[in-house]
Amino acid sequence: MRVVHIITRMIVGGAQENTRYNCLDLVREYGDEVTLITGPTRGAEGKLLETAKDPDLAVIVVPPLIRSIIPWQDMRAYRQLRRLLQSIRPDVVHTHSAKGGILGRAAAWSLRVPCIVHTVHGAPFHPYQSSPTRKFYIACERWAAKRCHHMISVADAMTDLMVEAEVAPRDKFTTVYSGMDVEPFVRAHELRDQTRRELGLGPEHVVVGKIARLFPLKGHEYVLAAAKQLIHKHPEARFLWVGDGILRESFEQQIRRFDLQKHFILTGLQRPERIPALVGAMDILVHASLREGLARALPQALIAGKPVVSYDIDGAREVVIHGETGWLLPPKAIEPLADSISSLIADPRLRENMGRTGQLRFTDLFKHQTMTERVREIYAKVLRGAG
Repeated sequence: MRVVHIITRMIVGGAQENTRYNCLDLVREYGDEVTLITGPTRGAEGKLLETAKDPDLAVIVVPPLIRSIIPWQDMRAYRQLRRLLQSIRPDVVHTHSAKGGILGRAAAWSLRVPCIVHTVHGAPFHPYQSSPTRKFYIACERWAAKRCHHMISVADAMTDLMVEAEVAPRDKFTTVYSGMDVEPFVRAHELRDQTRRELGLGPEHVVVGKIARLFPLKGHEYVLAAAKQLIHKHPEARFLWVGDGILRESFEQQIRRFDLQKHFILTGLQRPERIPALVGAMDILVHASLREGLARALPQALIAGKPVVSYDIDGAREVVIHGETGWLLPPKAIEPLADSISSLIADPRLRENMGRTGQLRFTDLFKHQTMTERVREIYAKVLRGAG
């Protein structure tokens, strides 16, 4: 097949890693001709394509394809996408992210590309927006949904959200979990002692990790509040935050104000290949975001044999099985968050049992090869229907 993937930006993030693996698998496993079209990569999250050198992946950057809504820039991006698709003449156009999804689907539909697929990594509308903003994004998604043949959700919860908002009927969606290279996480324990020494951690410390950008709605403030409650009971607890962003300075100030410096380690932005070692250094993963399709950190931790504590948002319940692989809590709840973390700090056997259950249950399901096989089957089905 001749396949074009379109995404707004290739930062270091879950949707981007998903897209990269999908592109590379299509080239390496199936011999497909794949082009990745992306906007410029800007921001504190880091540049995935600079970190991961992929000589067999053709990449085209479209400068006006940016995340912010700027009508005249968006029209330029649409025209450039349309010209590129006219030149490439793909069998399949697969779009990702809100802006890339809307403009990419519009351009491909205008050219009657035989297979147009969009992946919903996370809905652009959510309860924390103003009502006019939410209605605007829903209207945009409804319009774009009519300009593709099928939609892929990274979690059943994303399909439910889209169907409830009447973006498209349920039969237009298929859930395909976001794939990753699982082997480094299965072997994460091999680097545990070395990584903990590098971080200044001793064998007596119980490490509670969080992997997320330091941005609004990611929930770091709730973890910090929970830490304040449980530190006196568990002085051995250490909180390891992996990621960077606009709120870092604010959180560092709060940590100093609460005199919690010795209990917190903020690593800043890390290369993707460093993440398995950092997960291996953890004993528990906490996920306190208020919106997320299905955070990759959850299956990554479980595949590494670590229990998770998560707010019950979007796709989290599909991997956090309450009482089996971790604890699932109401969003924004602080005391239950502190209590759940405390129960795992106090019980090494419970941590081990939950982690082992998660590893057995999810390792094969989240292999990137499994993801790409299912995605390519969707391409083939649409193309057969198109004759």
